[in-house]
Amino acid sequence: MRTATAIAEDVRAGRIQPAAVARESLDRIAAAAHLNAFAVVRPDEVLREADAVATRADLATLPLAGVPVAVKDNVPVAGYPMRTGSRATPTTPSTVDHAVVTRLRDAGAVVIGLTTVPELCLWAATDGADGITRNPWNTDLTAGGSSGGAAAAVAAGLVPIAHGNDGLGSIRIPSADCGLVGIKPGRGVVPSNLGANSWFGMAENGPLATTVADAALALSVMAGDRFLAVVGAPRSLRVGLALGSPSPVVRIDGAFRQAARDTADALAGCGHRVESAELPYPASPVGQLARWTAGAAADAAGLDRSALQKRTRRHVAAGRFGRRWVRSSQIDALERRATAYFADVDVVVTPMLAQPPIAADRWSEKSWVSNLAANIRYAPFAALWNLLGWPALSVPVPGTHPRSGTPLAAQIAGPPGSESVLLSLAAQLERERPWTRTATDRT
Repeated sequence: MRTATAIAEDVRAGRIQPAAVARESLDRIAAAAHLNAFAVVRPDEVLREADAVATRADLATLPLAGVPVAVKDNVPVAGYPMRTGSRATPTTPSTVDHAVVTRLRDAGAVVIGLTTVPELCLWAATDGADGITRNPWNTDLTAGGSSGGAAAAVAAGLVPIAHGNDGLGSIRIPSADCGLVGIKPGRGVVPSNLGANSWFGMAENGPLATTVADAALALSVMAGDRFLAVVGAPRSLRVGLALGSPSPVVRIDGAFRQAARDTADALAGCGHRVESAELPYPASPVGQLARWTAGAAADAAGLDRSALQKRTRRHVAAGRFGRRWVRSSQIDALERRATAYFADVDVVVTPMLAQPPIAADRWSEKSWVSNLAANIRYAPFAALWNLLGWPALSVPVPGTHPRSGTPLAAQIAGPPGSESVLLSLAAQLERERPWTRTATDRT
């Protein structure tokens, strides 16, 4: 699968028809059914919509002209029920598109299908009653979650870009698992409107892609601001390197710690000033856990609890109690410490994962405690930026993990408004240390 940027250029120039691109994507999806990346594929509608793009009067100006895009199955797509990975959710088709889907369509994208998610998008591995979503790099391991189907689809070359969203790392974790560029924008940059309350403001919509240019282009469209797609060389920046664990109970795998060091070294080679600067992670996990569980409880309101998975019922029950522990003072204190931290650095580099992706297994049949422990142990680095509502990006690091054979990754994060800076740094890294774009590109 070519990049979204290349596809759009060819469609605008008339060198290829959108329907031909859509057929290629549909064929790839059919051949990769074992990955369980899609909950819904739209073959007939896709071809009609692709033909419609080809006849648009504004074709020559469409930034995503004819680009096949996957949409995560937790936002409304007109004509399809929003199941959010659950048999407890309504089967009634949505009547309108989510604002982000509207923007993608307006930009010329063709929605190829809806990607798989864990129930209510709660977990960092994707499985459910309809199957297990697998990592294209190692099908014994998870593609991550909750945007697991999105990551599998892009990493396998089924689509060039995918929509995802991120409440505690749900774009960045699967991007790291599958070797993709995934960015969680800061609060308010892209319309969220996820579930009952976007997990108390922690969750944002954003893209997963194989290149920085594609990620920037998709984010630009989602944000309604094409200037985000301009990724130039940033000025010399102060880069903090934070290798410490967010939790005293989480051990950091040496390969992921080294991936962060290598990323910082590469940025130093580009002229940035790098220094060790450990982050002020929250001393207590209460604020994070309260929002995670209480957000789930709000999303489950009105659903048939007996139809929910056992782990979800337990999570929702914890959230009904945890709501009382959701306090603005937790975020206020965290913002003060983070603001003080960024007085001395412009951006920070951390590991993206603490351990390789966990097994592609029926986690939905395991206990709530097992799911909680597995998620926290392997992917603890994302949550800080959701609590703050600040932008953060997962960037691939060349090479693979010596045990899992899955890609390596680092995280780059910054203060509000730094999305373009993060993308520019990632683009520098891509030029200096290019990564393998998809699992199918391996030699």
